[in-house]
Amino acid sequence: MSTYLIQNALIINEGKKFAGSVLVKDQLIEEIYTSTPERVDSSWKVIDAGGKLLIPGVIDDQVHFRDPGMPHKGDLYTESRAAVAGGTTSFMDMPNVKPQTVTQELLADRYKLGAEKSLANYSFYMGATNDNLEEILKTDPKSVCGIKIFMGSSTGNMLVDDIDTLSQIFEKAPLLIATHCEDTPMIEKNQAEYVEKYGEDIPMEYHGVIRSAEACYKSSSKAVELAKKYNTRLHILHLSTGMEMDLFDNSIPSRDKRITTEVCVHHLWFDDKDYLTKKSRIRWNPAVKTKADQDKLWEALLDDRLDVIATDHAPHTEEEKDGNYLNSAGGGPLVQHSLVAMLEQARRGKISLEKVIEKMCHTPAEIFQVEKRGFIRKGYYADLVLVNEEDWTANKENTLYKCGWTPFDGEKFQYMIEKTFVNGNLVYDNGKFDESTKGMRLSFDR
Repeated sequence: MSTYLIQNALIINEGKKFAGSVLVKDQLIEEIYTSTPERVDSSWKVIDAGGKLLIPGVIDDQVHFRDPGMPHKGDLYTESRAAVAGGTTSFMDMPNVKPQTVTQELLADRYKLGAEKSLANYSFYMGATNDNLEEILKTDPKSVCGIKIFMGSSTGNMLVDDIDTLSQIFEKAPLLIATHCEDTPMIEKNQAEYVEKYGEDIPMEYHGVIRSAEACYKSSSKAVELAKKYNTRLHILHLSTGMEMDLFDNSIPSRDKRITTEVCVHHLWFDDKDYLTKKSRIRWNPAVKTKADQDKLWEALLDDRLDVIATDHAPHTEEEKDGNYLNSAGGGPLVQHSLVAMLEQARRGKISLEKVIEKMCHTPAEIFQVEKRGFIRKGYYADLVLVNEEDWTANKENTLYKCGWTPFDGEKFQYMIEKTFVNGNLVYDNGKFDESTKGMRLSFDR
């Protein structure tokens, strides 16, 4: 394995920006310099960053890479390749694949796939159903990121709606529970009303009315109630409404909270006016909602009621996305564009660069207790991203997702991912990949 010296970088880490250099050796960060190193060994590969940004690799706590069972949408190779090209070096993948990850044997099978195919570091959630509590309780907290509960139905039909089962999972879960929170009966009632009014031609802009703020709040508040009752370690995924923000706390650091939260890039970038132009391409579950909701999300992100920024990366083919309201799929691909989109928000003054790195790199590592990742620290794995300030436009031609499209089509960005290191390996370098070394299974300090 090569030893790299990345010098003359603008390092953003732990709330600070400083000029410096990083020495990478044997998968790890060997040294961090705040000035030019006095000694440079002739065997080192020296990369002159020329003042470009050097940050920790992004840890995305919610992706759907579709492997196994849906290879036409994506797989662990194609989507992890897009991830590292976008600066994401570690991901946590959801259980609604085929077959669903609801037994320890099926969970082990997915880790084998990760070892064979993923260019990024990986973990997989154990999925909950109404009748697999015994399997859930066998989950190893040190080697699995969490347990996923769909408290609202989305893609994959894994709804857990039996209150006794929910209570037992919240009471007995041996590790973090991550929830999708929407109230399915309320959504079904709303949709029936719009079908009666419009038939199959429901305008896409009503998606956020059908999958309403009230439906999200009813489910999220129930999850919070259960977590408080049983002192459960709860992480609520892809929050989308201003109403829900009153449920959460910022009085203690994220790493010390028992209830933590996630917001996704698309809910920070798009609002319901964008349905008029983007139509089903920005159809997600939970839905993109109003500008007022988005403003409340930003407010909560900046004051730390929202802890993590992630993607809910969920590719579908264009044919699956582009039907009418009743048959267009919910979800979209994001991992290649999430970091540059949030850096663009920083350039526009919505958030600081330091805060972006906190929410996408540091805090996911802290709240999931990921071992030796998420920070530029001596002795940590060298998951590093070099970012250049360079104008470019996202389009189908430069999109790497297997599905071949991006909801950011036509968006202009002023940051570009130049190099991505995964465990000290230069996996992505100016459009070229080194696929000779795969990512590692994440471990957790629990």
